[in-house]
Amino acid sequence: MKPRTKRSLMVLGGLASLGLASALVLDAFRSNLVFYFSPSEVAASAVPSGQRFRLGGVVEEGSLRREGQTLRVSFGVTDGARTVPVHYEGLLPDMFREGKGVVAQGVMDTGGVFVADQVLAKHDENYMPPEAAQALEDARLAANTEVSTAWTGGGGGTP
Repeated sequence: MKPRTKRSLMVLGGLASLGLASALVLDAFRSNLVFYFSPSEVAASAVPSGQRFRLGGVVEEGSLRREGQTLRVSFGVTDGARTVPVHYEGLLPDMFREGKGVVAQGVMDTGGVFVADQVLAKHDENYMPPEAAQALEDARLAANTEVSTAWTGGGGGTP
């Protein structure tokens, strides 16, 4: 075999190995990628069916329910406009409280309930994941827009 042919085969083999390694890394990255959604996005059916994702917002006041002497809890996560019911079985973080920020990771079941396998509470009063803060602000603006159009739309008089 000529040295030129041998060198070409080695280069092709190296490129094939590099391509295979890149494909494996990208596949592992894609399988570990978890998207973030707000309750309004979940209500708008923006979540692909059966996909794991993170749900972020605020624990709705008065929604926390504990099931007897078990570790099962249910609560609502809201962004001010929509609320998604959440079921979780496990220990909740110490900072978990109604009215405080939360991010839950899991899947939606067929009944429209988010089944979480991990719940994270914000660690202090000043921190909220950027995605959660943006989603809350968007929901707040949408709710204000709906209220203002309800007040101004229609009869043209004062409400």
